[in-house]
Amino acid sequence: MDDADRKIIEALISDARMSLKDLAAHAGLSSPGVSERIRRLQERGVIRGFSAEIDLRSLGYSLQAIVRIRPLPGKLHIVQQLIQEIPEFCECDKVTGEDCFIARLAVPSIDQLDGILDRIADKAETSTSIVKSQPIRRRLPPLVVGGEERR
Repeated sequence: MDDADRKIIEALISDARMSLKDLAAHAGLSSPGVSERIRRLQERGVIRGFSAEIDLRSLGYSLQAIVRIRPLPGKLHIVQQLIQEIPEFCECDKVTGEDCFIARLAVPSIDQLDGILDRIADKAETSTSIVKSQPIRRRLPPLVVGGEERR
């Protein structure tokens, strides 16, 4: 990845709907050149998609929780499948340590949180923390170009 690729990625991170013309100006390239670089970045898996940032509260999801999940012996795959099937789980990481999964879920109320946790209670131990605020939204670390960190 070179400096032009980095500039394209940084611009898309700030505004995924930026026009090719504006991306080209930002990266110092032509529009066809930017289009070709985006295509190559997608083919290499650097860019996996384009998305919109949605306010979950505006959709009625007033409560978010972080759940640490420790499957009972022999239940790891069953618990993983359950997490994947429950749409309120927004994110899930499989981790090392005492817990196997750390997941984020969004629900309209505490009652619904209890209902979801009850679905896995006989298959895993859970520890739940309610999210009060999110001082840092999901973001990328500094981009590295040619072995050097660029800011």
